[in-house]
Amino acid sequence: MAGQGTQARRRLIRRIAVRSLLALGGIITFCGVVLVVAAWTEDIAIDGDLGKANAEVLDDTFSRTLVRFYTLDGAEYIPQVGVLYPAGLEVGDVVEVEFRKEDPELVRVAGRGAVVTLLPVGLTVLSVWVVLVPAVWVLRRQLRSPDVTPV
Repeated sequence: MAGQGTQARRRLIRRIAVRSLLALGGIITFCGVVLVVAAWTEDIAIDGDLGKANAEVLDDTFSRTLVRFYTLDGAEYIPQVGVLYPAGLEVGDVVEVEFRKEDPELVRVAGRGAVVTLLPVGLTVLSVWVVLVPAVWVLRRQLRSPDVTPV
């Protein structure tokens, strides 16, 4: 009798683990899709009201890369969220940027776009599923097979 309770508990734990892993994979996939869509949306906003300028890289940290540029009317901008697609930039570099004239806080490195997000996001999502699918498969297989208890 106690063995049946233990088996039922193990099955419940495996079922919860399967659902949790699938939920985790779904959440990570959803976040990846949202990230790519957000990048594309920002690019569309910039392309719809395009301004260009040369910018100096002021600071380069893990979370953002700050640049300073001047618009045609002479106004100085240092977007607090940083520049989009800053890979390879170093402090002191001068780089061409594209920005939204209506909102110069939205700025990207010229010639770069949302396409550069596809590879890292795609590899991340793929890696997650490469790990999760075998784990879920093993857990589901254990759910289907009868538990053999040692004598």
